[in-house]
Amino acid sequence: MLTLVLSAPLLLPLPGPDWPQYNGATGDRVSPETLGAKSFPSGGPQARWRAPTGPGFSSLAVVGKRAYTLVLRDGAEVLVALEAESGKELWAATLSEPDYDGGADAGEDDNKGGDGPRATPSVVDGRVFVYDASLGLHAIDAESGKPLWKQDIAGDFGGKKIQWNNAASALVEAGRVFVVGGGEGQSLLAFEAATGKLAWKKGDEKMTHATPIAATLLEKRQVIFFVQSGLVAVVPETGAELWRTEFPYRTSTAASPVVAGDVVFCSAGYGVGAAAWRIGEKDGKLAPELLWRAANKHINHWSTPVVHDGHLYGMFSFKEYGKGPLRCIELETGEERWAEAGFGPGNVILVGGTLVALSDKGELVLVDPRPDAYQELARADVLPGKCWSMPAFAGGAVYLRSTQESVRIDLK
Repeated sequence: MLTLVLSAPLLLPLPGPDWPQYNGATGDRVSPETLGAKSFPSGGPQARWRAPTGPGFSSLAVVGKRAYTLVLRDGAEVLVALEAESGKELWAATLSEPDYDGGADAGEDDNKGGDGPRATPSVVDGRVFVYDASLGLHAIDAESGKPLWKQDIAGDFGGKKIQWNNAASALVEAGRVFVVGGGEGQSLLAFEAATGKLAWKKGDEKMTHATPIAATLLEKRQVIFFVQSGLVAVVPETGAELWRTEFPYRTSTAASPVVAGDVVFCSAGYGVGAAAWRIGEKDGKLAPELLWRAANKHINHWSTPVVHDGHLYGMFSFKEYGKGPLRCIELETGEERWAEAGFGPGNVILVGGTLVALSDKGELVLVDPRPDAYQELARADVLPGKCWSMPAFAGGAVYLRSTQESVRIDLK
């Protein structure tokens, strides 16, 4: 009995995993946590808190007892830290005053979300890394909000903004911070996370709005950039190119690449469509082989899908605001299994084998990911405004953002 009493504290539940970057802790928008609540009470789920975060499409990164996002205040992009339990603002750090170039006034019924920050903070080892709209890369102390270092990609690396400015988030991997946006000979950039010192610079690629990802393919860790020429994979430590493949670019590319096993998928709007490749070896080097190409089909405007049991699940549509479907597509063949309208260009993550979807009109939807038919488990209207940001899941709670406010909803 004494042994049981002394060991009892070990049986207490441990804090859930963090959601430290735009695409989650593992880069695939999948949480290993178990989703306890697969139905909502009458009247919908109750919010633990709501916080006025205003215009913008920055998602929340959640690490430990804090949640971080970017807001627009008095014409400036500002990084804010919120208390994860209460939503109380703990500190704010002003980053830059961008010159936005195309967002329209936000509204409930129109197709425009207004202007505001589009990138999401990355929080690793006590530092918050932000790639702002003006191509400034910042490292901020996560505890105090004090600046640690900054790199001016436009001023010092020949970077040139594209339409709607930067929307890609910085990727932190293996002690380095990766961004794309520099000029000739230095378009792909890696910086030491601790000091901000340049680790390497490579390439003549032109940037897009897509956040890069880190993945392991054929036992080789790599960073994959989705640039205007297509996909480029490099060695994180040196920037040496591992493989590349061409893919069309028109106006904007904003969804991240997707990796499942040895298959890589990507998609873009404006008439481009989607494709998937199998990465193999040829003459001792990694080489992509095209599996399928769907021109002007299976479009992810900016909504990166997730993979579950060999199928893609995500918001596949283009400018079908409030109407576009959640689709299930077989990854190996590109064949559509089903489509369910009414989501628009929102975003979806996978938690404990359940799809957690946020529609662009603010509905939180739980879906059983099965390829034979759409099976909805729960749906509730939880946010006003446009919701074009990625849900974050940490400690049994989902953190959501619209162009008006952020909310935490417990789903234990």
